[in-house]
Amino acid sequence: MKRLGPLLGLALVYLFFVAVGPEAFATTRTLETIARQTAIVGTAALGMTMIIIAGGIDLSVGSIVALSSVVVALALNAGGGPLPAVAGAAAAGAFCGLVNGTLITRLRVAPFIVTLGMLLLVRGAAKGLGKEQKVDAPMTWLVDLLSSLPPDRKWMVVPTGVWLLALLALLTAFVLRYTKLGAHLFAIGSNEETARLCGVAVERVKVIVYTLSGALAGLTGVLQFSRLTVGDPTVAVGLELDVIAAVVIGGGSLSGGEGTVLGTLVGAFIMTVIRTGTAQMGLPNWVQEIVTGVIIVAAVAIDRWRHRRMDE
Repeated sequence: MKRLGPLLGLALVYLFFVAVGPEAFATTRTLETIARQTAIVGTAALGMTMIIIAGGIDLSVGSIVALSSVVVALALNAGGGPLPAVAGAAAAGAFCGLVNGTLITRLRVAPFIVTLGMLLLVRGAAKGLGKEQKVDAPMTWLVDLLSSLPPDRKWMVVPTGVWLLALLALLTAFVLRYTKLGAHLFAIGSNEETARLCGVAVERVKVIVYTLSGALAGLTGVLQFSRLTVGDPTVAVGLELDVIAAVVIGGGSLSGGEGTVLGTLVGAFIMTVIRTGTAQMGLPNWVQEIVTGVIIVAAVAIDRWRHRRMDE
């Protein structure tokens, strides 16, 4: 049930909206829309999964996404081309993650405090680079990453950005399951002091995981740019909460030591299905927020109850 619970929840939520929602909800077009909207939260949530497994947290994800979208637009305006723009966004995100990891390990300050400060710092940097306005950019194939598929590309089933999420998810799952880094993340999240005594370079692993998460947030900024077709320093406000919620709903534990890529993706899809279904039913945004908040609280409560049962 621990592994199948999120999948069962996703199936029940989807079937609920199929039953009570409009007929348009059960169409392939809506499924494609759900996949496109999930790509942004899902990509950022992959990095958050690794951080939460290691017992950390990152509140600066949304700001890094905004900064990266601006970097993409500025790079395209400078004539760098799409690939250098993507590389620049990933590098900007990785640098922010590196700063997070370094401050957390060197200053020995709680990740919540460090990343809360970085949330404001990076958001301010994004606004400064964009001169507090949206940054227009030349049209390239980057804008097609999350756009609806034209008739001649329906064979792809979903847009390129969704396939990118799938590829990154497979790579992240491989790292967590088959590499030394993945084993060290679970060890640190389960018991940091024991991991240190067993020879795990705790500080180095934390810096690496925050850097990787920052790079994934940078790639999320590329997808955000694709969706908006501009670099926007004010975008993705509150995205970090959606990302953390996706991990927790998918079975990740805020206490550390638990989490899976599949569970995280399922959690992200659950949130998107709820928002899409309520929107198509004509319910106001405040209802969507209440429903999402209730699900998050319930997921955390179930996680804490399960840990108390295990301790007993």
